[in-house]
Amino acid sequence: MTDSTPAGTLIASTDNSDRPYKVFTERNIDSIKQFRELPETMQFDIKVVASVMPFRVNEYVINELIDWNNIPADPIFRLMFPQKEMLKAADFNFMEKLHRAGESRDTIKQAAREIQLGMNPHPAGQQAMNSPMLEGEPVEGMQHKYRKTALYFPSQGQTCHSYCTFCFRWAQFIGDNELKMASTDAGTMHAYLKAHTEITDLLFTGGDPLVMKTKILKAYLEPLLEPEFDHIRHIRIGSKTLTFWPYRFTQDDDAEELMALFKKIADSGKHLAFMAHFDHYAELKTDVCKEAIKRIRATGANIRAQAPLTRHINDDAAVWVKNWKTQLSLGIIPYYFFVARDTGAKHYFEIPLARAYSIYQEAVTQMSGLGRTVRGPSMSAGPGKVEITGVAEVNGEKVFVLRFLQGRNPDWCYKPFFAQYDEAATWLDDLKPAFGEEKFFYEDEYKVMCQARGL
Repeated sequence: MTDSTPAGTLIASTDNSDRPYKVFTERNIDSIKQFRELPETMQFDIKVVASVMPFRVNEYVINELIDWNNIPADPIFRLMFPQKEMLKAADFNFMEKLHRAGESRDTIKQAAREIQLGMNPHPAGQQAMNSPMLEGEPVEGMQHKYRKTALYFPSQGQTCHSYCTFCFRWAQFIGDNELKMASTDAGTMHAYLKAHTEITDLLFTGGDPLVMKTKILKAYLEPLLEPEFDHIRHIRIGSKTLTFWPYRFTQDDDAEELMALFKKIADSGKHLAFMAHFDHYAELKTDVCKEAIKRIRATGANIRAQAPLTRHINDDAAVWVKNWKTQLSLGIIPYYFFVARDTGAKHYFEIPLARAYSIYQEAVTQMSGLGRTVRGPSMSAGPGKVEITGVAEVNGEKVFVLRFLQGRNPDWCYKPFFAQYDEAATWLDDLKPAFGEEKFFYEDEYKVMCQARGL
């Protein structure tokens, strides 16, 4: 399936499957029975926002995950269906007028593009700062921010089975090729990896690479099992398919082929890590999801789960405790507790760092040691992944205690540093150094890095 798939198209799973894949976008949102039963004002508001922010949902999510008796509070509903408040008031009012006036799709699209470009479509320098070079040319569809880890964006995987409303890669889905990070050239990826033996980890990401057929996935991954790639020890696949379409692993026509590929990678001696994304425990409740998890783990792959803390969806310690405990019971390793990135509808989802740390601390202290593998709150900011490790009082000054889990310079990692406590701050850029310091220890070096990229 690709972005060119017509809305509402049925895509066959297996010959004996009665669970075909049916997707809805803003063009045919009125085809959703449950949507038509919402109040008309709510329907209209959702359509307005969906003309700006990417919207895509499938029947499995609609029928199995959303509690339609709990609208609009249901967390999966807010995860999938754009809300009026996700646009700033002035932007919503402007788009509302265009819709009520019956303006053309081209006019609405052009107006939406102006709003989109003001939503920080590529946070943390992911397009300008992370693009690697090979023989003097940029490698399309790759990012190499941290020394040991490279990311690859196969063009066939630059969509998802459904779209999260907070997605920090929403710019991949709005039809602007200049904003996309993607490549169809597996050979260039392989050449870059051969030339950079310091890389031990490859993250296959998107979008969602598991929207691809297995035969396409094989062309990217199987060559990595050859001796010239012995330095690639860990292959990660970033995917939300366990939430949005778990039938991918149980009854799609190439599900068995996919499981065989996973097993082949694991049996080769490489570590295959399935990087799952569960924002809420409701995503783990279905039998097919649990069966899919069993099948993946049976191949020798392990599953790690990560998600951002987002207002209106999971900003409650009790939600995280149940989420992590459910994951553990299914053999999943809790991995990252992220701060929602500074992109898209940030104003709707963001949570002050002080509260984020309080929620994390309250939740993680209710977990056994097996559940304390989760790291956070973590900000994937320009300089690197910065974790809030505590709130403390030092010499009479209340401070955030911070450290890099990953950094553009690996030497920055795991060195504690301190920021003034600020109850309103929601991102690293909002913080100021503590103890009268003029700048954080990494700032001068990071500035040089940015200047080298022309920023």
